[in-house]
Amino acid sequence: MPLLDDFNARINTSSETRVKRLKVHHINDQTLGVARSVYATARAEKDARAEEYSAVKRVLGKDDIVIADGLNYIKGFRYQLYCEAKALQTPSCVVHVGTPIDKCRDIYKHRIETAGPDGDYAGPDFENLIFRYEEPNGMTRWDSPLFIVPYDDEKPPLDQIWEAIVGTDGPAKVVKPNQATVLKPATEQNHLYELDKTTSDVVAAIQAWQKDHPGEDGGEVSIPETDKVIELPTSSLSLPQLQRVRRQFISLNRQHTLDKSRIKGLFVDYLNDTFQQ
Repeated sequence: MPLLDDFNARINTSSETRVKRLKVHHINDQTLGVARSVYATARAEKDARAEEYSAVKRVLGKDDIVIADGLNYIKGFRYQLYCEAKALQTPSCVVHVGTPIDKCRDIYKHRIETAGPDGDYAGPDFENLIFRYEEPNGMTRWDSPLFIVPYDDEKPPLDQIWEAIVGTDGPAKVVKPNQATVLKPATEQNHLYELDKTTSDVVAAIQAWQKDHPGEDGGEVSIPETDKVIELPTSSLSLPQLQRVRRQFISLNRQHTLDKSRIKGLFVDYLNDTFQQ
């Protein structure tokens, strides 16, 4: 793999202490032992995605470069990886191998003809993955910086990718984390109560707005005691969807106290980030 080889070569030949202590981790379906047949069912695919996410999270650190070399075709999953990197104040980027759909089909057909169907994607699964693929967009923060490398490019922008992740001179790159993921020492005994109550109030406000505006696409929900608004997605949000996001926010902050006056505003920011996926 050119990117993996390039990273290791730069680390091995560097004279900088901060670079020499870096370690590269290559994670994909093959290294995790995930069969391509998992993409035949939603449950198995979700479990495989969770396995990749956990593997990345285990090794990700300020002295580690993680190449998440999976399909990563769901923008929400790329957003999760982006948030993990940002929470650790370490940079990230997306490298997209630009391959026309017809070329993908030719490669798949050749692979089946030469190696047989065993161990490969089933035909319907392959076409389904093409249909569901959400191409990276460099205008969104979780896909930026984005490097699009044509499939037949013999010279990918390795220098630029290294610069985005490590940098060439000076101290290591540090990324400012989202306020909602900043870790703080836990001091307030009623912190969990305030997290639960405040986030429940916000969810209730969203439900009330949707009830009063049936059939409306999107919309803005003003939240009392904050000057921020929630920008709803175009599709209606169910209570289970809202509760899932609420639990994620609480999980991120349950061990680290947020000032009571900030919880509502930070939860609104977190919801808006999630709805933009």
